[in-house]
Amino acid sequence: MRLTEITYGSALAVESYGPGFFRLGSHVLRGASLITPWDAGAWGGLEDVAPPLSLAGKIDVLLLGLGRDITVVPKAFRQALEAVGIGVEPMNTPAALRTYNVLLGEGRRVAAAVLPV
Repeated sequence: MRLTEITYGSALAVESYGPGFFRLGSHVLRGASLITPWDAGAWGGLEDVAPPLSLAGKIDVLLLGLGRDITVVPKAFRQALEAVGIGVEPMNTPAALRTYNVLLGEGRRVAAAVLPV
């Protein structure tokens, strides 16, 4: 088996996570967070659609980490993002973080909005 190291350049990759936090390099986020290749910060959760909407034209897909288990994405949240051309992919938070790093490594236009586990 041949292993290839993934490099992200200057993009922000998720290095680890745990109960209530996400680590991106030396930066630690606590609580619900919005992570993009160029920035990461607090997010107000599923009622806060404005920050993900501001990514229109910059990303193609938003990975939505819904905590430990997958729940229903509010219809208004999904419709607002899809109306501006952002696909929404709901999954549990660990899967969203892993998928974010994989797609980031492929150079895809991706972001992750994640709720803590």
